[in-house]
Amino acid sequence: MRLFAAVAAKAGLKVEFASTDFSSLLSQVANHKFDVGSSSITVTEARKKTVAFTNGYDFGYFGLDVPAGSPITAFDQLAGKRVVVVQGTVQDDYATKQNLNPVRVPDYNSALNQLKTGTAEAWISPAEIGEKSATDSGGKVVLAQKQLSPAPTAFAVAQNRPQLLAALNKALDEVIADGTWTRLQEQYYPGRPVPDGFKPGGGSVTYPPVAAATPGPATGAPVGAAATP
Repeated sequence: MRLFAAVAAKAGLKVEFASTDFSSLLSQVANHKFDVGSSSITVTEARKKTVAFTNGYDFGYFGLDVPAGSPITAFDQLAGKRVVVVQGTVQDDYATKQNLNPVRVPDYNSALNQLKTGTAEAWISPAEIGEKSATDSGGKVVLAQKQLSPAPTAFAVAQNRPQLLAALNKALDEVIADGTWTRLQEQYYPGRPVPDGFKPGGGSVTYPPVAAATPGPATGAPVGAAATP
């Protein structure tokens, strides 16, 4: 939310945040219920058929959450296991492509509850959300591994709103150039290294480097946002 709020301010937009199920977010953006979708949305070719995306503002990791004491320690151990994902997410896409036949639930809390109650053996999560969920679980859930996602995350807008898209891309480059992007990276993801080759925004903007840090031991967001001009 903080990054989008900074981008919106640069673009002269007034922001009102609202929540919705992730599975319906992109269609609601396409239908103008929301002007912008902001939910760590990974850009995929399939999603481009529904909405337009800004330039990427972040990279992401898949997280592998399991109950404490589970023998599962890596993504390559999921075959034949009962794996839960949030419906419509890139984690859902990944699990489907890996032929895991995942259990689909509407939100992150439902996925976490599947682990806590023992009705699922693993949850493929957005790593930051999975890590926080594990930390908040009181030792019932652990983040076993992280895996780099193959595509960047971006803001979504309706395909017939090119002026809004251009304004957001311009504003995104501005918050990268003025150091806001770096500051938020260090504030919310301390110790997370930026992958080689990743360039936020349009790719030509020089940004203050994220402080060098050692990755943590594991290695593999509000849901809706509406911005009104």
